[in-house]
Amino acid sequence: MDKIVPIIYMVGVFLLILPAFMNSNNNFKIFFTNLSIWVAITLVVFSLYYIYNLYLDV
Repeated sequence: MDKIVPIIYMVGVFLLILPAFMNSNNNFKIFFTNLSIWVAITLVVFSLYYIYNLYLDV
């Protein structure tokens, strides 16, 4: 259950952001630039979560 709640939260945030994200990306190049930024942000968040659980969770 501890792993399902963060996944549900991330999917919910994704669903809230998706309409505005798709509306603001008319150009193909802008779409991939914004998509790469969101992928980078997601990777940073997951990496910090992994590091926290690996080293700091006592």
